[in-house]
Amino acid sequence: MSLQELELPGFRFHPTAEELINFYLKRIIKDKKLDYNVIAFVNIYLHDPWELPGLARIGEREWYFFVPINRKHGPKGKPNRTTRNGFWKATGSDCQIRSTLDPKKVIGLKKTLVFYVGRAPKGCRTDWVMNEYRLPDGHPLPKDHDIVLCKVYRKATSFKVLEQRAIVEEHATKRHSTSTQSDDNLGPLVPQEDLESSASHNLISFRSLQEENHNTAIKLPQLSASNPFLEPPKFSTDSLSSPLWTEIQSTGQDLWSLFSLS
Repeated sequence: MSLQELELPGFRFHPTAEELINFYLKRIIKDKKLDYNVIAFVNIYLHDPWELPGLARIGEREWYFFVPINRKHGPKGKPNRTTRNGFWKATGSDCQIRSTLDPKKVIGLKKTLVFYVGRAPKGCRTDWVMNEYRLPDGHPLPKDHDIVLCKVYRKATSFKVLEQRAIVEEHATKRHSTSTQSDDNLGPLVPQEDLESSASHNLISFRSLQEENHNTAIKLPQLSASNPFLEPPKFSTDSLSSPLWTEIQSTGQDLWSLFSLS
């Protein structure tokens, strides 16, 4: 029965780690037929993570795949987890998955990986995460059944982080716009050699003008006691005996007499 023939309202595929190991991964490795074909075989390393939701058979926020392990150097080499535009990088140590009925029994291992855009050892971390489920080390595997089960999803981002990202992007856009406008107002750029030549020419012109002004400076007249335009006339008592002073004094007395009679 295919997934299209499965009509269960409200059905969500959200198995536990133990169910993924015991029911799905072990059955595929042992060539046992699954009743429902809900997990696709996909070499996810041929694709970037944002392409994987379209390749999954089921899933809304997390997508499951059976993945053949592509090793670098022979059957015992390290897995090659490089894609076209990045790579998957493991974080921390593997987590042991234990049986619910027998907690002492390890039934599988879970490795958590994060996708980076770029090439190792550098790269830009993304919010794409993958959980890789495999059987325990030393578990006997049939030939050509080096397969793992991978769950791919995007890490949940809080509203606060999204708000901070929006603020940073807004500020970056404003700075870019301001710098572009200021560059336009500056006009064409002048080479450094032209700036130095212009500054040197201006300095020489200023010095020449300064010397010319110094040679043609206006010379002010020197103060002298014999210069009548610079010294006020001297007043002495001899002026009181002059005919002009006698006439002024006589006129003043006549005017005073007229006002007194009136």
